[in-house]
Amino acid sequence: MAQEELASLAEIERSHMGKIERGEHMPTLALILRIAGALNRSAADLIAVTEDNLRSGPKT
Repeated sequence: MAQEELASLAEIERSHMGKIERGEHMPTLALILRIAGALNRSAADLIAVTEDNLRSGPKT
């Protein structure tokens, strides 16, 4: 899914979504819930994936 489409579905400005993706802004719980809803996932799923990514370190 394109960043612009996700931002639109989550009702977030595209530039803000980009900053969240790059780690420049930390989303509030409300934003996490909106993003999860836009992806048809639970917030718990998004958090679990993020935890796994942080444990495995940067991908090369």
